[in-house]
Amino acid sequence: MAGKRSADIQLKDDDAGIHFGLFKNKQLSAVLSLFIKEDTAQFRKFATLQEEQGKGYGSMLLTYVMDYAKKQGVKKICCNARGNKVAFYQKFDLEASDGTFAKGGRIYVIMRKDL
Repeated sequence: MAGKRSADIQLKDDDAGIHFGLFKNKQLSAVLSLFIKEDTAQFRKFATLQEEQGKGYGSMLLTYVMDYAKKQGVKKICCNARGNKVAFYQKFDLEASDGTFAKGGRIYVIMRKDL
């Protein structure tokens, strides 16, 4: 989030997403974008300000978005998790698939959960 220009993080299909933010004292502290296609959703661009990490804000936002997705009729949710964040997503019952890929020098693991 910090130090990034909006053009650097914008995706071509951003207008199709639902964008969520968590504010602390009027400061945007965590963000997450949700993309729903039929009964499946993918969350992307999930980030928390560095100085706010470890305080539970990302967890609160992810929990809220999963509940929101379920209320919208979503049956399955997925994400492309950075390899070093797999354990974080497992706390939310997302399961790592066999699918992995590299992008920008990082390894990503495709994770899924039935809602």
